[in-house]
Amino acid sequence: MSETLVARFYDELADDYHLIYPDWDASIRRQGGALDAIIGQDRAEVLDCSCGIGTQAIGLALCGHRVTGTDLSPRAAVRAGREAARRSLSLRTAAADMRRLPFPDGQFDVVVCADNSLPHLLTEQDVHAALAAMRRVLRPDGLLLVSTRHYEDLLRDHPVSTPPQVHRTAEGGERTITFQLWHWHDDGEHYDLEHFQLLPAGGEWRVKVRRTTYWALSQNRLARLAAEAGFVDARWRMPQETGFFQPLLEARADE
Repeated sequence: MSETLVARFYDELADDYHLIYPDWDASIRRQGGALDAIIGQDRAEVLDCSCGIGTQAIGLALCGHRVTGTDLSPRAAVRAGREAARRSLSLRTAAADMRRLPFPDGQFDVVVCADNSLPHLLTEQDVHAALAAMRRVLRPDGLLLVSTRHYEDLLRDHPVSTPPQVHRTAEGGERTITFQLWHWHDDGEHYDLEHFQLLPAGGEWRVKVRRTTYWALSQNRLARLAAEAGFVDARWRMPQETGFFQPLLEARADE
């Protein structure tokens, strides 16, 4: 992975990221509530190490947790802090690479890495480094929650696009349309993604295109890498069970 290219992708998306959701505030509440139910304790010390503009971090803060958010994108992390402040919430944010988390050992009860962030890392070495960093900053028996796309299905079908998502502003009813094109590599596991946003512009459409690369990391492979990084009791929990929008890998830091 080129961290510079990934950071640029999310720096460029930061101002418009909420437009990928039909209703971003509803998603904040829904995702935060689903993760809170899995955490199952009050006022946990939580690190969201891929916080983006704050969808999960703000949702968890709304549930009463003490949340720190980091992201590779400085602009995204700054916006997360600003959005939390607008909601009268405390959210400490910083720009950081999830492979090199700038915190002391054992500082957090929970580490969250959601919304298909980990698969920006394109090799086993990088994924292991990130998981080892998450294990290091967790307290013994601390909880890890990682969500990815349902790559088992995608590795079988190799889709080339996603359905369009429509965001409509409450004020004027204007629509923003978001969709993705996927270009699979010859190895069948990595894919380049083109992220399209069509924004209204005086009766016409203004198009923004951003590009990045992912690794379609299977659930068994990710669970194995988590075990090698010092996690135990790893299990995948599906959206129909958790209410979270993606499959979640749940694991505990080995004591």
